[in-house]
Amino acid sequence: MTHYQQQLKIQTTGKSFSKITSKVQSVVSESGIKIGLCSIFLRHTSASLLIQENADPDVLIDLANFFAKLVPEDGKSYIHSAEGPDDMPAHIRTALTKTSEQIPIANGRLLLGTWQGIYVWEHRRRSQYREVVIHIAGD
Repeated sequence: MTHYQQQLKIQTTGKSFSKITSKVQSVVSESGIKIGLCSIFLRHTSASLLIQENADPDVLIDLANFFAKLVPEDGKSYIHSAEGPDDMPAHIRTALTKTSEQIPIANGRLLLGTWQGIYVWEHRRRSQYREVVIHIAGD
């Protein structure tokens, strides 16, 4: 079994979804692994990694709106506020979602569904640099 690992730096634009599907697929292709598993890990606590609808952008808008209602940024609901009123809500949103995903690989391609894309979901208001570790294992 072969292992291949690469780290990506993703610049977000503040409270948005950054689609990284093609970047992850490029790493899979570069690895030369034809069958195996791709593990993706986001090294942060105020952003999330998710697989979601990639055809209709309304899905991402609805997700963002739902989380805005679920976890408000009112500036008075949380004790932790050292990094601003959006920081603790960002941590809660990350706790409710994920920072890692695993995707099977076949014929050197990610086995995502037709309408699935991989996204870094930025929960902070400002642009950030986010680090994504991609680890591929297989043959």
